[in-house]
Amino acid sequence: MKKRNLKVNFSLLFPLTIFILFSGIQLKGQERSIAREWNELILEAIRNDFARPTIHARNLFHTSIAMYDSWAIFDDESDPYLIGREKKNFKSLFDFNDLDLLRANKDLDRTISFAIYRIVLHRYKDAPRFNETKNLIDEFMIEKGYDISFTNFDYTYGDPASLGNFIGQEIIKYGLKDGSNEQNRYENIFYEPINPSLDPVNNQTVVGINPNRWQPLFFNNFIDQSGNPSSEAIPLFLSPEWGEVTPFSLTEDDRTIKSRDNQTYQIYLDPGAPPLLASDHSEEYQWGFSIVAKWSAHLDPTDTTMIDISPATIGNIMEYPTNFAEYQSFYKEEGGDWGIGYNQNPKTGQPYQEQIITRGDYCRILAEFWADGPDSETPPGHWFSIINYVMDQSEFERKYNGDEELPILEYDVKAYFMLGGGMHDAAISAWSIKGYYDYIRPISALRYMASLGQSSDPSLPSYHPNGILLHPNFIELINENDPDFSGSEFLGKIKFKSWKGPEFIIDPTTDFAGVGWILAENWWPYQRPSFITPPFAGYVSGHSTFSRTAAEILTYLTADPFFPGGMGTFEAKQNEFLVFEDGPTTDVTLQWATYRDASDQCSLSRIWGGIHPPVDDIPGRELGIILGNKVIENANYYFNGESADEFSNFDNPTIIYPNPVQRGKIINLETNGFFEDVFIINALQQVVYSKKINSFNVEISTNGIMPGMYFVIIKNQKNTKLKDSLSTAV
Repeated sequence: MKKRNLKVNFSLLFPLTIFILFSGIQLKGQERSIAREWNELILEAIRNDFARPTIHARNLFHTSIAMYDSWAIFDDESDPYLIGREKKNFKSLFDFNDLDLLRANKDLDRTISFAIYRIVLHRYKDAPRFNETKNLIDEFMIEKGYDISFTNFDYTYGDPASLGNFIGQEIIKYGLKDGSNEQNRYENIFYEPINPSLDPVNNQTVVGINPNRWQPLFFNNFIDQSGNPSSEAIPLFLSPEWGEVTPFSLTEDDRTIKSRDNQTYQIYLDPGAPPLLASDHSEEYQWGFSIVAKWSAHLDPTDTTMIDISPATIGNIMEYPTNFAEYQSFYKEEGGDWGIGYNQNPKTGQPYQEQIITRGDYCRILAEFWADGPDSETPPGHWFSIINYVMDQSEFERKYNGDEELPILEYDVKAYFMLGGGMHDAAISAWSIKGYYDYIRPISALRYMASLGQSSDPSLPSYHPNGILLHPNFIELINENDPDFSGSEFLGKIKFKSWKGPEFIIDPTTDFAGVGWILAENWWPYQRPSFITPPFAGYVSGHSTFSRTAAEILTYLTADPFFPGGMGTFEAKQNEFLVFEDGPTTDVTLQWATYRDASDQCSLSRIWGGIHPPVDDIPGRELGIILGNKVIENANYYFNGESADEFSNFDNPTIIYPNPVQRGKIINLETNGFFEDVFIINALQQVVYSKKINSFNVEISTNGIMPGMYFVIIKNQKNTKLKDSLSTAV
């Protein structure tokens, strides 16, 4: 639908991250747009906030809408996404007849800046380091010569700053109606965990829990993944009802509605249930979580196993497993997957150079790099950092999907809009699944199974059909002659050969825990003791979903599966990069030939990190493939002016609800913000109520108004009047 076909009635006019490669270092020869400059500031705002991937994915999408719509309303072909459009539960009122005056004064840098400034101020006002964010964006605005005290949003006079304020305010209003519960700080409405919390530090057992459901963790000192201390001893499940949020490309055909615990959940792209313990799929459950424990044995800096981590050996997975037997083959016992690597770099025509390092360094680096640890921009922001890195490369050209080269700003706003929509939909799909299936994390599953015993051999001690699978040299039963645990209190217990845990690290700048035999009841993920594992269910992996969605989008945007030059890289410096413990033991360069290779590596990192079993991983990757392609298709509808959205009817730029209204109740009046006075008159044209308007949203009390039919009249500063009917009842 093209804007030029719209008919309007004039008579009713009314952040520093530890991931240095992706932190925004600009390479010579690549100019930056205002969209790119603001995206860097948004990523810094995320780093200064709590680690909330769902919320940050939404914020990245909404700020990308502001950038894109600021550009699109002036474009003769593209449709804006929100401005002047009707979305679920929201109508954006914009008079496209004012475009001539706005076009005469067009200043997209100014418009985008004021729009993003308003959104960031609003969305991050409760962040723990909001003052740092505000100082950054204030300084940026002042350097550009923009007045940060300018708040007028009446764009009808053609002012580009006012247009920016209007766009920002519309997106803020939209965010209060998109199902996120932002107005209540995104609090959960009905979800409650069914399992008691686990205190992992004091070796509390997990006997008696439901081993198929998520278990909260208890902390004496919880510090979230962005490094922010929290007063919560038991962190709440983040966003279990995120399926209620309005998506970008997902439709009703993608949605399944299911009930659990007397509550209704909306699930997008439902992959079905994961394997459950004490079911026909117990073996899958037991094997999958056991793999997490076994891969933990790879996190040893003294391990002499040497591997080639270059694209000559790693990457280029041709297909994913589809059944249990293939899962067991895909995830190799020694670590890694079915990737076959590449014979040569397609950009240089030369073979990729080998990079031989210890497996212990490689696994530990991956676990920390993709974990998005302290001071990071969380997984959705990480992929914005990656696209920024790509656009900074000297070989990069802004050829949209390989077509003709676009102006810098046009390419950037389209790329951010598409990637933002992808990260938002990935969060909605993955967390709608997490919320409903409420699946257990490895720290609880492994400790639970080990508390029951072993399930491998009924003739051995401590047998239980729901116990853990034994595996020589990795998962064993403690006997009388055990060299590691002497004493009758240990007999019959399970031991793991795994990363030994944070209690072996006094100073993380010089110490490392290493790998050794530990009691299974003391097993830890490769994480800080003040964080341990993310505060939400495991199935499906958010990292896998975010990453594969982004990889599909970057592949499309660049019309090339390969990074510029045929390889993306990240430098991890010796004894500097690792945060959980000392390391790596030597300088290491992570390398990826393609965006999908980077995504696949991210997925594996979560198994080495002790955060996900394989069953969380592969469905997330498959979701990402579907989501990426849906987002690409939907974004192109807007870029080509073919979206199915309705333009808002500017003939009636108000919403009054409820109508009719019960006497004594509150009436909500929403306007486009350009009105100054509201009057309620009766059938005799007598004014029974009047009020000055100074915001988009007005609450009117009906106390003192008798039952009957009334008219609501609002008047703007140009003395234009609008009349609507209202009825009240006893």
